[in-house]
Amino acid sequence: MSAPDITELAASLARLAEQLANQPSEPPAPEPPPMPARTLLTVEEAAHQLGIGRTSMYDLVRKGAIESVRIGNLRRIPTEAITAYVQRLTEQQQQNQAAA
Repeated sequence: MSAPDITELAASLARLAEQLANQPSEPPAPEPPPMPARTLLTVEEAAHQLGIGRTSMYDLVRKGAIESVRIGNLRRIPTEAITAYVQRLTEQQQQNQAAA
């Protein structure tokens, strides 16, 4: 290659590098839509939501304090059952405080 060819090649490469640098970057991939809220939780997930241990949660289920359902061999807690349990606890404590 002669000197003018090398100079022309270098200039072409510089223009190409500048064009690549000035190209807009690809837009970020859209985030997937959020998952809908689950209606049934595992006993461990329900215990975590209540801030209690797994054993305590199973005890509440066994005593009938929290409703649960069986799906095959699986035990699941409806999210409404957790809400209802918390509401009952709150009401009981308010009644106890009013009586005291």
